[in-house]
Amino acid sequence: MVCLVVRAGGSQVFPHWKQLFANLMPELEVREWDDPTLDPKQVDYALVWQPEPGRLAAMPNLRAILSVAAGVDHVTCDPTWSRAIPLIRMGEEETRVQMADYVLWAVLSLMRDAARWQEGQGQGVWVRRERRPALSSSTQVGVMGLGSLGGYVARRLVAAGFPVAGWARTPRQIEGVVCYAGQDGLAAFVASSHILVCLLPETDETRGLITYDVLSRLRQPSGLVNVARGSLVVEADLLRALEDKSLHGAVLDVFEHEPLPQTSPLWHAPRTLITPHIASEASRPARARQVAATIRALERGEEVPLRYDPQHGY
Repeated sequence: MVCLVVRAGGSQVFPHWKQLFANLMPELEVREWDDPTLDPKQVDYALVWQPEPGRLAAMPNLRAILSVAAGVDHVTCDPTWSRAIPLIRMGEEETRVQMADYVLWAVLSLMRDAARWQEGQGQGVWVRRERRPALSSSTQVGVMGLGSLGGYVARRLVAAGFPVAGWARTPRQIEGVVCYAGQDGLAAFVASSHILVCLLPETDETRGLITYDVLSRLRQPSGLVNVARGSLVVEADLLRALEDKSLHGAVLDVFEHEPLPQTSPLWHAPRTLITPHIASEASRPARARQVAATIRALERGEEVPLRYDPQHGY
């Protein structure tokens, strides 16, 4: 019997995982991560979130690691993790839809100065607009990262009536999206966009990519939506751009340190909306469906989507 070990949500939710897999894949043996009777040699697959360093390496027959989230840095940060073992990202339909919904909300909030309304409500002040609101048809959105999530988000923005540009490390083609690629295309991509949506993976190349120089070259009025990783944005540069109004506003869902410390100046940054890393949280049933389908495909010897490529870093 194929064995899946689960570290996702703790002991209190493990029975739900077990029941979901019993319905989806009854031939699968599902074990809890901290079960003291679990023999590491018996584990074939691991569904994880932030596994302790060394635990995955102690499973000698592990065939694949399945991330419970779209990001995989919580696995790759383990120096003992073996690159020879397939690592699969979460990214099924529900994940993509939730992310697109969040980004659309964030872009519209920036376009309509929602942060000013929120501030006025908190102070009991009737805040009128400082400027006439732009139209979606005249607000170009630039999506950084055109993978499974970014490509879907870009298409949803096009469907909502926004002109959309996209940027990726390698050339892409998406209907209705003006695509740029590589360092040679970055400057033109930024200069064409009013609102920058960051959906890039965290790699050595993308860490600290969004600087004051990048933010100050956006078309005005400008905005930033970060739903990728906090480390991609230089925080001091972001604060500077907001303070001097080079950047008109920001919606931030991810941060270098989470939860965001109470002492962080981002809490009080002007024209900024903060959410607690909730842009896309697929339900357990949706994640279980993807995991079951992935394990079945791997057991048949098939290639599966959303496999992490160590050479590219995503």
